[in-house]
Amino acid sequence: MHDASETRDKAWERRTELPLFYASLIFLAGYAVAVLADRTHPLWRDIGLLLVALTWLCFIVDYVARLALSGMRPLRFVRVHWLDTLVVVLPMLRPLRMVKVNTALQARSDRPRLGLYARVMTYAGLSAGLLGFAGALGVYHFERSAPGGTIHTFGDAVWWVCETLTTVGYGDMAPVTPAGRTIAAGLMACGLALLGAVTGSFSSWMLQVFRREDHSERPGNRGLRHISHP
Repeated sequence: MHDASETRDKAWERRTELPLFYASLIFLAGYAVAVLADRTHPLWRDIGLLLVALTWLCFIVDYVARLALSGMRPLRFVRVHWLDTLVVVLPMLRPLRMVKVNTALQARSDRPRLGLYARVMTYAGLSAGLLGFAGALGVYHFERSAPGGTIHTFGDAVWWVCETLTTVGYGDMAPVTPAGRTIAAGLMACGLALLGAVTGSFSSWMLQVFRREDHSERPGNRGLRHISHP
């Protein structure tokens, strides 16, 4: 049962979170087809663009519905829900809502929740993977025919994204177009945040494990453990 005091916009968000997540995967698949099949049969490109347009329309309808149900003024709604606004403008950033997607999934199942550290690493890992794939598609789309560009194949774009998200930056490839550099700046920011969350959570989890082992290996605690478990 859900809270009777739940507002209409929150109820709408709860019901639509999972369908919109699946729509975001369809959007990403359609964009991938449109980009990667651009130089093959035009029908594939048209199918990809149609999927992109239809799913993007779903995101816009959802945003307008939530705005109407919230009762807020448009400017206030944009300020309060700035991430949702950004996702509507750039649907490829929807993986950043992974936490809410997981909450919606668990609300529909009786499975136990993952531990805190496991959840953070899972969310950040999935978000980094989806954002990296979307970033590789975007960079390849804008850079493949750019004069003086160094990213000519999708494999080049994937390699460049791996360098960028991991903050390695060999310098062998770099975007030269304004759109490509904008994508690069976004990936750098997201990469630092997501990888920082993963490494920080993993380090905290390891420290917690070592602390428990150290505590259990102390002589007094070892004797208590044998007494409590004959």
